[in-house]
Amino acid sequence: MRTHDDTWDIRTSVGTTAVMVAAARAVETDRPDPLIRDPYAKLLVTNAGAGVIWEAMLDQSMVAKVEAIDTDTAAIVQHMRSYQAVRTNFFDTFFNNAVADGVRQIVILASGLDSRAYRLDWPVGTTVYEIDQPKVLAYKSTTLAKNGVTPAADRREVPIDLRQDWPGALCAAGFDPAARTAWLAEGLLMYLPADAQDRLFTQVGELSATGSRIAVETSPLHGEERRQEMRERFKRVADVLGLEQTVDVQELIYHDQDRAVVADWLNGHGWRAAAQNARDEMRRVGRWIDGVPMADDKEAFAEFVTAERL
Repeated sequence: MRTHDDTWDIRTSVGTTAVMVAAARAVETDRPDPLIRDPYAKLLVTNAGAGVIWEAMLDQSMVAKVEAIDTDTAAIVQHMRSYQAVRTNFFDTFFNNAVADGVRQIVILASGLDSRAYRLDWPVGTTVYEIDQPKVLAYKSTTLAKNGVTPAADRREVPIDLRQDWPGALCAAGFDPAARTAWLAEGLLMYLPADAQDRLFTQVGELSATGSRIAVETSPLHGEERRQEMRERFKRVADVLGLEQTVDVQELIYHDQDRAVVADWLNGHGWRAAAQNARDEMRRVGRWIDGVPMADDKEAFAEFVTAERL
C-alpha cells in the first residue's frame, strides 16, 4: 500500500511500472512497422531484475498465449502495448515541435526508464533534466553507460521525490526559470493524490516563463468493479502461465474521484490547453485494438493534454 513517504527502486512498488512501460516500447520497436523506436528499452528491461512477469511482456508470442486462455484479456494486453507506443509517439512529437520552435530546456517529471535524453535528435545546446527517485535514475544511467550508451543532449539528473522540494533541487542543477521550458508529466498523475497533482502543476507554473509548454497524460477513471475484474483476469492468466505477480499495479494508484480535469485546471491557471482522448489518438495513428472490453467508456482512457504558458 502507498504511504505519504514511501520510496522505491526499479524492482519495487511504482518503480516496477517503468519496467512494464519500457517492455512495451521494446516490443513496439521490434515490430516491422514501429510507431516509435527505442533501441535501449529492451536493455533496460532485461537488466532490471524486476520480475519474470515484466520480462515476459517482451515475448512476441505473449498475446497468442493469453488468447488461448482468455480472449478479452489478450485484447487488453495487446491494447496496453499499443497504447504505450501511441503515448510515446505523441509526446515524442511534442518535444520535437518544442525544440523546432527554439525551446532548449526540457524537464521530464518522474522520468523512470524514459530514454528520450538518449534517443531523440536534440539540437545543440539542449539540456534535459530528469527528475525521479535516486535509485531509479542511478539504475538507468549506470546500465546505459556500462553498455556504451551516451546521452544525445546535456542530461542532468535531479534525484528527488516529487513530494519533496524538487523545484529547489531542479534550480540547483542549473535550471533557468527565465528560459522557456518544455515539461512532460507522462505516466505520473495516477500515482499522485488529487491535491498533490494540483500542487505539482502550481509549482510547474511558478517555474515556467511565458511561451513554455507542458504535455500531460491524465489519469483515467476506472470503477472498483472494473478494477477488481481486471485483477481477477490477470491473476487467472498469470497463474496458468506460471508468472509470479510481485506487484498489484492497482494498489499503487490513487483513485481520487475529485481529481481536477487537467485541461480545465491549466486553462484556469495561466495556460492555454487542449486535450486529445487517447482512444481517439490510437485510432488516428492506426493502433486501435478491437475487442477491448472498455472501448465504449471514454473516461476509461487517458487524455493527452498539451498547453502553452501565457
